Amino acid sequence: MGEPPTTYGIAMGSNLGDRAANLRSGVAQILEAIPDARLKAEASLYETEPVDCAPGTQAFLNTVIEVESAIAPCDMREVLAGIEQAMGRPSDHGKNEPRTLDLDILYAGDWVSDDPVLIVPHPRLHERRFVLAPLAEIRGELTLPGFSQPVAKLLAGLGDDPSSVVRVSL
Repeated sequence: MGEPPTTYGIAMGSNLGDRAANLRSGVAQILEAIPDARLKAEASLYETEPVDCAPGTQAFLNTVIEVESAIAPCDMREVLAGIEQAMGRPSDHGKNEPRTLDLDILYAGDWVSDDPVLIVPHPRLHERRFVLAPLAEIRGELTLPGFSQPVAKLLAGLGDDPSSVVRVSL
């Protein structure tokens, strides 16, 4: 008997080319690359001003999806990295550089890792409105391992400018 499925929260972002098409393609490629993957939830798209990026960097489109699969977290990370590279993101990229597609594992069920290669839950998700806003839309009640408050309360407690992340309809 195989492993029971794990529910993954995956943050997605794009700020190069047709950003919405890049995100749609990313979802399709995840579902294609992982044969048993099932899309459980998909948040709206949110336009986000770039943070700590070079002047003139185009705004990001961000979303969060929830996927269920029996794939191991480290294998999921490898699949996501392969999709990023297939979409034009170099494997050796600088921090906060523009990208066609960025995929980050936010959580993997109750699995916790502090391995520098894959830290789960994502170490900065509680500080990022562009992650918390779409995540709260689909899983506001979720309390992640290591956190005492659900996602919706983490979002409400942010001290940054709420207008920096705007839900869009395309």
